[in-house]
Amino acid sequence: MKYAGQLVVFLVCLMLTACTQPRQYDLIIKNGQILDGSGETSYVGDIAINADTIAAIGNLENAVGKQEIDATGLSVAPGFINMLSWANVSLLEDGRSQGDIRQGVTLEVMGEGSSMGPLSDSMKKEMKENQGDITYDIPWTTFFITCTC
Repeated sequence: MKYAGQLVVFLVCLMLTACTQPRQYDLIIKNGQILDGSGETSYVGDIAINADTIAAIGNLENAVGKQEIDATGLSVAPGFINMLSWANVSLLEDGRSQGDIRQGVTLEVMGEGSSMGPLSDSMKKEMKENQGDITYDIPWTTFFITCTC
């Protein structure tokens, strides 16, 4: 009888814990080798995402995702920065940047070397003459254009 009150509290807590619904996320990447960008050793874990936000990282075995990706044997890392990108012409061809995104690049820093603007008429003519495999019209003279992508 001495511990009867504590036993009741324990049993109530146990029942409440057993009845809780698993946490739901939009996407869970499970069992990936996580490289978090901190410089620390990588570790196996799960990443939960809601909309465009990382909602949880760690052991999420009691969570469910509307979509789940098994990343066993794969590495998961934050986006990479291409500090010296020359993708400005390829972006005109594929405005979705699939060539870089599929390699994990999420930020392109451009402007090294020649620039896409502002352009004079003679600069536009020279740029048009020097195009390679990817050809494109040059209707702009400044960076302030309206994209109809």
